[in-house]
Amino acid sequence: MEFTAGGRLEVRLTRADVGKRVSVRQLTGSGAGGEKFTDTVGVLTSWDGDVLLITRRTGESVRVPEAALVAGKVVPAAPARRRGPSASFEELAGVCARSWQPVESELLGEWRLRAASGFTRRANSVLPLGDPGVELDEALTRVRRWYEERGLPPYVQTATGAEGTQERLCAELERRGWRSEVTAEVRIAALAPLGDRDAEVSRVVLSRGVDEAWLRRYQRSGVPGPHVLHVLNSGPSVWFATVPGEPGEPGGSGEPGVPAAIGRCVVDGRWAGFMAVEVDPARRRQGLATAVMTALARRALEEGASAAWLQVESDNDGARALYDAMGFTVHHRYHHFRSL
Repeated sequence: MEFTAGGRLEVRLTRADVGKRVSVRQLTGSGAGGEKFTDTVGVLTSWDGDVLLITRRTGESVRVPEAALVAGKVVPAAPARRRGPSASFEELAGVCARSWQPVESELLGEWRLRAASGFTRRANSVLPLGDPGVELDEALTRVRRWYEERGLPPYVQTATGAEGTQERLCAELERRGWRSEVTAEVRIAALAPLGDRDAEVSRVVLSRGVDEAWLRRYQRSGVPGPHVLHVLNSGPSVWFATVPGEPGEPGGSGEPGVPAAIGRCVVDGRWAGFMAVEVDPARRRQGLATAVMTALARRALEEGASAAWLQVESDNDGARALYDAMGFTVHHRYHHFRSL
């Protein structure tokens, strides 16, 4: 990381650079081995008093004391992706939202308040894609009230790590006592290579609706009510995949009526979104997840899609490794902030 100008370290930042992507170096210690430094790259989300707050792509906030700052500058936005489809945050956020629609929603300026009787945070959180039309404190007060009226905890879904994401809003929420509970990656890839994979798709059954067997494999559904079915069936063009279980197979769970694997895909223009890909724990590492995604990808290609996306929680190492192998790369991350 280069900070020097004519051999000198320089701080070329002012408070007017709040909101810009920056690179800074701070002194973290010194001793017999010399001085120690730490470098941080992210969005300068505030500079209050003598402390700079920088939000990294991952959503992590780093506090840098002004007294420890030895170098800093504004840097260009992250370089354009070299593989996979191009996409703006605004486009992808809209596609993701349309694939998982709440039972109830209400606009607060350009913020969308969403509720679905508590079924998943995505369907029970605010999607803040612009200006709420009122001061932030007033907007958050209205958010709390709206969710309290429905017996739900207030959540705000924010994004970091791409041009146009919401690092400053993350910092403002943290400042007001909101805390991030979950971080997930939104990943994208070209769709054709998924459909071209050599996967055993002959046992994958595709359907337009979700049935009781599919729901018995889906770990998030709990006791499926109308609100669950509403969310799962929402989207421009929805497909469900099922690999029926066979109790006699080696490694099968033996539980009758429960599929060995399931998945869901929503086709929306050029995008195909993959969700709810789950496999019987006793049947993992047998290629079932790949077969489900391949079958769904082929159907999405038939409908004219060319790009793929999915969401995976950042601590789900197994799924992340699978999606790495399939060519999915991180576009941005989203976080669910809860009011404490």
